[in-house]
Amino acid sequence: MELSTQKRIAARVLKCSPKRVFFSPDHLAQIKEAITKQDIRELINSNVIQKVPAAGVSRTHAKKRLMQKRKGKRRGAGAKQGKLNARQPGKRVWINRMRSQRGLIKGLREKGIIERKVHAMLYKKVGGGFFRSLAHLKYYLKEKDLLKNVKKK
Repeated sequence: MELSTQKRIAARVLKCSPKRVFFSPDHLAQIKEAITKQDIRELINSNVIQKVPAAGVSRTHAKKRLMQKRKGKRRGAGAKQGKLNARQPGKRVWINRMRSQRGLIKGLREKGIIERKVHAMLYKKVGGGFFRSLAHLKYYLKEKDLLKNVKKK
């Protein structure tokens, strides 16, 4: 049964693509007789011809991926784009390291755990890039026995 004309007219009336026009299989003979826009409108009003809802792109997979990223997953080597220096500039890394190390030695001086002279010596070493990290700085303090007023375990 050739209904392409009816489908085209219905699509124009429904303001959608002919792909989204649905004909009720029980009323195909009735649809075939409809040749004017008015006939098609009457069939639409009686739900013989219907507009299929537009299919959207599912966000399920995207939401799942986002939840994984919030948990800290998907951060391996395969997920990284750009050089290490592009992801975080070397200067920014340096600034963060300086601030954390200087903050530590300042806190130790204020609490009276290290003396002023020790603080000055450490400050210069920090500025010169002597310590790789906070852990390295703490290790150095413990090894050189520069901490005072600390309970020994």
